Order: sequence, then structure tokens, then C-alpha cells
Amino acid sequence: MTQVVVSRPLHVLGIESSCDETGVALVQLPIEGRPRLLAQALHSQVDMHRAYGGVVPELASRDHIRRVLPLTRAVLAEAGVTLNALDLVAYTQGPGLAGALLVGAGVACALGCALGRPVLAVHHLEGHLLSPFLSADPPQFPFVALLVSGGHTQLMHVSGVGEYALLGETIDDAAGEAFDKSAKLLGLAYPGGPALARLAAAGDVCRFDFPRPLLHSGNLDFSFAGLKTAVRTQVLKLGDSLTPALRADIAASAQEAIVDVLARKTAAALQATGLRRLVVAGGVGANIRLRERVQADCVRQGVRVHYPELALCTDNGAMIALAAAMRVQCGQAALTSEASFSVKPRWPLVS
Repeated sequence: MTQVVVSRPLHVLGIESSCDETGVALVQLPIEGRPRLLAQALHSQVDMHRAYGGVVPELASRDHIRRVLPLTRAVLAEAGVTLNALDLVAYTQGPGLAGALLVGAGVACALGCALGRPVLAVHHLEGHLLSPFLSADPPQFPFVALLVSGGHTQLMHVSGVGEYALLGETIDDAAGEAFDKSAKLLGLAYPGGPALARLAAAGDVCRFDFPRPLLHSGNLDFSFAGLKTAVRTQVLKLGDSLTPALRADIAASAQEAIVDVLARKTAAALQATGLRRLVVAGGVGANIRLRERVQADCVRQGVRVHYPELALCTDNGAMIALAAAMRVQCGQAALTSEASFSVKPRWPLVS
């Protein structure tokens, strides 16, 4: 990977609107060294969607429209930077909800057109993948990456920016979906993943022996649909005898099954590649039990593990601005004005 040395510091504005969080951030690409975060602002729609038990796409799109410009103004004010000082506007092109993506794309391209600045479309998962480079302990290439974000669970061999090889991925439900669906079966409120993790803290991880799908498949793929079915079967079997203590035990046992599969597949990926550096990124990467297990495994294997800061695990504008800045820095982004925009609701990171 060839690094491009810029002639002056560049200001990159990033806009994230792929689902239920509106994120805007400003990243500076210095003359030398790695990009740094100047300011960011994030609005979560969790309270709005909780009444429906999940994300309502039309409501999400409308809320992005209301939030994105005020958040942009707040970020620029915090950084002490004017609109005219922007050098590049980046936005999430996909994957995600089509209507939500269109809001971010429309605003980014309108800003680029009005300011005469280039616009760069960014892959949402690439943003998560590179987000640890904004942490106090950034990784170095190459590394294995465990991406656990929403409907995505993937293991990647990462050689550099834009140099990604898929090692394994989910064939049905992702880890995040297993968390959310198990939580819903236990009657927990949206968002289910964090709620299940909180309940699991009071439970017995050995109380229920839930399946570990594809654990001995001989490959690095994942499957969590069967685990969700096992949780449903256990909840129905207990029926009226499902006490608060048993609910906590189910949550703890389900979480342990998910974490066990993720950790053991990740360990296998490290062994197969021979790499001694790991990145864990995405919303599920904030799960405390997953971090504990992966950290313990990596210590035994002599592997360095890197995470994004907790505030950057969920969807955010900082990771989008960072991914754009890193692409510019390594010469993979053509800085030309873009007259039209498009979104890609379904867009694999690796074809």
C-alpha cells in the first residue's frame, strides 16, 4: 500500500445514515501521520423505534432528514471549522435501509455541489473495519478482522485499505440478530442485544446447553438461526414456570453460546492465517463478555487485539469520515466532483 503525503491538512466531513442513527463527524487528514477526529455528533432513534419493537424504515428516513443538518452545524461549530474549509464530503452508500441511505447521500452530494468539493461514497462495513484506527491503540496491517455489526458477521483477512479477503461469514442469522431475536423471545425491549447482555449478567451460563452451530464445520462460516430456535423452544417449554431467574439463565446461556462460536471461529482464523493481530469491530464488538473471551484467547495465543473506542462501536459519522480519509491517504480515492448520487442497500464488502 502506497501512502500519499498530502500538501496541507485536509478536512473530511462524514455522514452516516444507514439505519437508525444519524452520525456526522469531522476528521482531519494531516500532512503526515494518521487521521484524527476533530468533532462528532450522533443522534440515536432508539426511543422512537422502541414502541414498535424494531426499526420502522419510513420513520427512520424522516428522522434523518430532521437531524442531519443540525448535527452538521454542531460538528462544524465544535471543531471551529466553516463549511468553506471542508475539502471532502463522505457518506455511507450502503449497505442499509434505502430511504435512510438516500438522506445521507442527498445531503452529502448537495454540500459537495454547493461548495464545489468532491464527494466520496463509503462502504458502511469498511467504516466499522477501519474504526479502530481512531483509537488510542490503533492496529497495523495486516490483521484478521471479526466484523459483528447488525445483520453482518464476517471474518476478514485485511492486508491494507481496500485489500480485504473474506475468510468466513454467516449463512443465515448474524450474531447481532441472534442477540436481538433471543431478547425478543424473552420479552425484552428494543434494542434487544444490550438488554439481553444486561440480563445475562445475573444469569448462569451453564444452566442451558444451547447449540453452537457450525462450530465443527471445518470452515470459518457462522450460523445462528438454530440458536434462536433453541431459545424459542426452551421459552415455550418453560411456559408459565419461566421465572425471572430462569430468564436470566436463558439470556446468559444464549450469550455464552454466541460468544463461544465467535471466539473459537476467530481463533481458528488466526491460526489459519498465521497472523498475530486481531481487530474486533461493529456493534456486537461492544459486548463485554465477547471482549473478555476474545482477550483471554488472544493472550494465550500471543495475539494483539484492537477495538474501536466504545463510542465508535455503533454506527457513527467518524468511521465514515475516517474511511474516506484513509482512502485518500493511500491514493485509492479520486477527488473529483460527483454530479449525481446512488445508494446500495445490498452491497458486499468483498465480492
